[in-house]
Amino acid sequence: MLDDLLIRPLEPYDTDEAAAVWWQSRHADGAQLPPAIHTAEQVAAWFADVLLPDGQTWVALDDGRIVAVLTLDGDDLDQLYVVPDAAGHGIGSTLVDLAKDLRPGGLALWTFQSNTRAQAFYRRHGFAEVRRTDGSGNEEHAPDVRMVWGNHPESEPV
Repeated sequence: MLDDLLIRPLEPYDTDEAAAVWWQSRHADGAQLPPAIHTAEQVAAWFADVLLPDGQTWVALDDGRIVAVLTLDGDDLDQLYVVPDAAGHGIGSTLVDLAKDLRPGGLALWTFQSNTRAQAFYRRHGFAEVRRTDGSGNEEHAPDVRMVWGNHPESEPV
């Protein structure tokens, strides 16, 4: 699958398909995420009206189909979703490597405490947990974990 993978910035004609990747990933069987609090239509509008103009979202395509989405927000890895049928093939790892290349000074991210697979994935990629919260700062109000990589300002002194 990785042989034919194309990674490029999100384009206006991608937003509905990219939003569908986000939606499918969030609602896949076995997903360790709290339910989305926005409708699929609201998510599509967010991709078109917020993520696209911000210019920090990339899509991974396999045979012309968007199979993953990566969004950076400053030095935060804000979104990383891979469609369920493409998970486990190295696409997420490829996108994390891209994020590291684009932010060599360090990255931070939030993941839900319930998403233990994501925490293990990010640990394998050199991220370390720096704190946990009760979730009062996120829309879902679900407990979350802050993780950092590299020389991010939130990194614990060694």
